[in-house]
Amino acid sequence: MPANDEFAKNNLPLIGGVLAAVGASLCCIGPFVLLTLGISGAWIGSLTLLEPYRPVFIAIVMMLLGWAGWQIHRPVEGCEPGTACAVPQTRKRRRVIFWIMAIIALVLVTSSYWIPLMV
Repeated sequence: MPANDEFAKNNLPLIGGVLAAVGASLCCIGPFVLLTLGISGAWIGSLTLLEPYRPVFIAIVMMLLGWAGWQIHRPVEGCEPGTACAVPQTRKRRRVIFWIMAIIALVLVTSSYWIPLMV
């Protein structure tokens, strides 16, 4: 398997989890960003089109990040020699990136709770 295919396969759950977190937070982050930029109006309150789908996005975030975490933290015995998961430096770098992305996803998913405190 070429290196690019392996990279895409291994990082798909992580990237998907962050994108789903962005989708889950659009109902809250969008108006917050507009208000931060100085754009205001009564119409900003109607930017809740994706609010009914928020639980779906959050479930997708949890599933994809759980899958990514399992792949990253699984034992080395499950890796074939010569693959990226068998190299300690690569495993450590992927774990660091995973936890950074998990924190970003947590911030985005919980945005509806902390943004009202800032506005």
